[in-house]
Amino acid sequence: MGHFAELGQSLRAFTPQERRNIAIYIIGIMVYKFGLEAFNGSIIALASNRYDYEAIRDDTPSRTFERVGLLTGLNQACQCIGSILIGPLVKRYPTKNVLSVAILIFGMCSALLLIIDAATGGTFMPAEFRTNHPDHEWPYYGTYNTDVMIPVYCVCGIVYGMVELIRRVIPRDIVGGNIQKLKKMDSLVHIFYEISGTAGAFTTGLAIIPQLGNNMAFIITPVCFTISAIAWFFVGELGFRRAQPGIRARGDKTSYFKAAFSGLYLFGESVWVGAKILFTSRKFIWLVPGYSVALYAHRYLENGIAPQVARRYLGNSAWAQIMVGGSNLGELLGAFSVLLFTNAVQTPMPWLRLDALMLLIVWYIPYWHPPAEQVGQAWIVAATFAPISYGWASGDVSLAAYIQASLARLESQNKNVSALGAVMAFLYSFYIVTYAVAGTLLGRYLDGIYNATGGIDDGGEVRSGLVFTAGVQMTVISVLVLASTFVPKGAFAFNPKMLSDETLEDDHIEIEEQRPERDDGPGLEGESHKLEEGYKKTRSYCSSENGSEPRVEKKISEIL
Repeated sequence: MGHFAELGQSLRAFTPQERRNIAIYIIGIMVYKFGLEAFNGSIIALASNRYDYEAIRDDTPSRTFERVGLLTGLNQACQCIGSILIGPLVKRYPTKNVLSVAILIFGMCSALLLIIDAATGGTFMPAEFRTNHPDHEWPYYGTYNTDVMIPVYCVCGIVYGMVELIRRVIPRDIVGGNIQKLKKMDSLVHIFYEISGTAGAFTTGLAIIPQLGNNMAFIITPVCFTISAIAWFFVGELGFRRAQPGIRARGDKTSYFKAAFSGLYLFGESVWVGAKILFTSRKFIWLVPGYSVALYAHRYLENGIAPQVARRYLGNSAWAQIMVGGSNLGELLGAFSVLLFTNAVQTPMPWLRLDALMLLIVWYIPYWHPPAEQVGQAWIVAATFAPISYGWASGDVSLAAYIQASLARLESQNKNVSALGAVMAFLYSFYIVTYAVAGTLLGRYLDGIYNATGGIDDGGEVRSGLVFTAGVQMTVISVLVLASTFVPKGAFAFNPKMLSDETLEDDHIEIEEQRPERDDGPGLEGESHKLEEGYKKTRSYCSSENGSEPRVEKKISEIL
């Protein structure tokens, strides 16, 4: 009961006004996540069906999962671009207002495919198809070229990245610069975020897509995003200011574009600096497989293996969302476990080793022969995905805290970028490039296996391909991640108390000592933004979570 008593004490650490703002923020983020799951799940299912339908209609070989891999890879790359473009805005305007406007723009962009589909003859799924859907027939889809989805999804990726960055800045406006409060709020928000994600994935796969069709299922997304924008607009800033009015007035019209282009340049520079830090130090080199490769494996599980199994095994691409729902549930439990056992497990190594071992569960998939068109089989996959994602989430959450704390002590030798910002930029870029290339090539390989064994008309299969893309690939990743956990000095213990002879338990004290006063005059804007990035605990440089360090000339907010 001691662990749960600590949770209650954590909530009492917030003031009534902070609790009010946290509650409003959580409501907004839960509605946002629900709409996001409906959008992403429907798009992947829609692309899978449309490319198969296109192959049948045009009598051409299937290229479904090559294109799905390209679609998701480019979307994630565009998220990174969006994160950079939004950086200058959070220095000029109240964060909650920027977030509200960004989520409204995201809602409008998410409606683009709805408009294109309806304009080319698309309709909701006919009532007779809901109970008995013909195989490989989707006459209610619009007649546009399926490749149109790629640039549209890229545009959505840009605004998606904007929202994902801003929503990680706003916690500082809610609870201020107290590192302990920020950590507690981050954990609390993450739990509710995954609860909504799990519910959204299950609801999308079981109710929304079967009733509306995956070409129209994400019609709820603009509505959800609008509700989130309204909720987040009412989040108070607790008196924190970005800059004095005189400072903002001195900017010219081109300052935003200069800042954006500067951000692009500094991002490239930070990737280079991060590579040098990682590959020239035993203390940090293990982060490449431990963070980036593990993140790639998780994304490929949800965006690669789940759609492949749903479409090729079960014959219903919508059921991939059931599998993703199981994955989200595992993430929720993993994050909650880290929150409960923070004091017992002081380094990420036990969690990362668990993550590596859980990846081996996918070996059953190539040899599994489930009956098609039975939703219960999708629940079996969801149940097996839960422990895999449990291992990943527990490792990822604990590793993010370790990276932030350890790199906060490393002084950057580059005057333009921080050490932490540089390392996270490289790690996330490595993941993006790996997914974009591997996702497309592995999808092409599976399409080739499918076409060679008969394709859509003659009962093609992908099991022999999944031996390598699922089983062998995840085994190689498991070995890499597991081996990486023994690289740092002192990591051979089952549950090491510290790594590289460095204890990080009192790192928050050092950060507090270096926090500038709120009345620094003209320097207020830059310093306050450094702090809001310095205290947040996130997972990646762009759309994933990251943090920043307190002792450098430029923080990650200035890189963005």
